[in-house]
Amino acid sequence: MNCEHRTLRMFCNLTPEALKDFDGIGILMSHVRGAKLFTEGDLARNVFIMCTGQAKISCTSRDGKTMILKIAGPGDVLGLSAVLANVPYEVTSEAIEPCQVKAIRKQEFVDFLARHGIASMHAAQSLSGEYLTVFQDAKRLALSGSAAGRLARLLLDWGTSVSCGKPEIRFTLALTHEEIANMAGTSRETVTRLLNQFRRSQMISIKGTALTILKPDDLEKLTA
Repeated sequence: MNCEHRTLRMFCNLTPEALKDFDGIGILMSHVRGAKLFTEGDLARNVFIMCTGQAKISCTSRDGKTMILKIAGPGDVLGLSAVLANVPYEVTSEAIEPCQVKAIRKQEFVDFLARHGIASMHAAQSLSGEYLTVFQDAKRLALSGSAAGRLARLLLDWGTSVSCGKPEIRFTLALTHEEIANMAGTSRETVTRLLNQFRRSQMISIKGTALTILKPDDLEKLTA
């Protein structure tokens, strides 16, 4: 009810009536870095709404190879597709920095959607957003001809998602260069070299783990 960023976040931007109902369900939980919200293959018992922090969404092959699919940020609804389809979680969600999430039991969440049309619409928009993320990932890996273009696209998508509509595109670079390389379809050495190159060109700034995109238009040109 008191979230000052609510209007910038798709699912949580509800009518007063729906918001009051939403405030009365679920449990607000805090997680440390490395905590798993849910694991691929587990029975889908809860939906999780990210309030603060970031979590990496990944899946694992039979031979143990892990692929990071997305970095979830504030406003993202996790586990939604599995809960609505009544199937096990298809991915693993792990906090990559301290975060706060609202965990809502499956039936409680489904009943909430049935009571409020706007919540159902926002849930559909969240699912559409997941589809677009997968589409953009496939497009980035398959169609971008350069490692620089793939990394630029990844940073732009990551920053836009986490900034939740704020004018400053700033986020915590909580993944290792190896993990970023996994998402960008390149090597760790290439990621390190390109990040340094972007920084020297003043397209980004990095202070500790905080990355700010200074020239999004210049990064966008690299993705063409």
